[in-house]
Amino acid sequence: MNKTAIKDISGICFETLCRALLSLLLVVLLIGMAFGILQAGLNLFAEPKHLLSGSGLHNIVKELIINVLMVLAVLELFRTVKAYFSEGRIKVTYIIDTALVVVITEVMGFWYREVEVTRVGLAIALMIALMGIRVMAIRFSPRRHELMDGL
Repeated sequence: MNKTAIKDISGICFETLCRALLSLLLVVLLIGMAFGILQAGLNLFAEPKHLLSGSGLHNIVKELIINVLMVLAVLELFRTVKAYFSEGRIKVTYIIDTALVVVITEVMGFWYREVEVTRVGLAIALMIALMGIRVMAIRFSPRRHELMDGL
């Protein structure tokens, strides 16, 4: 058996193992999304007497918003893994989108608790940096350059 055949077999084994593990990850992400949605629903209807009071409703809506944003972050992770299966590579924009959703969730949480101004400023700076990186990733995408070369 020559070295090329061994490299081919090891590459196939590695690719198969990665796909199997990522498939397992997709199942775990789907279960996590289902539990997140279930938790959001349970938080909404867990204590109906709190719906009558203003502060109770405020807390329920706060938890609902944060739970929905976290489910969206898990959905972005799902899209990232799914893109790897279909294209064989990870798209940077999906990773940046996931990070943006998580940072936005954290900023939304700032509204409901006391946080230092510097921490809020750092979170906003991080969001702006991530948005800039996302624009750059789209502008200088290898896929875009392939399309432009074809014209």
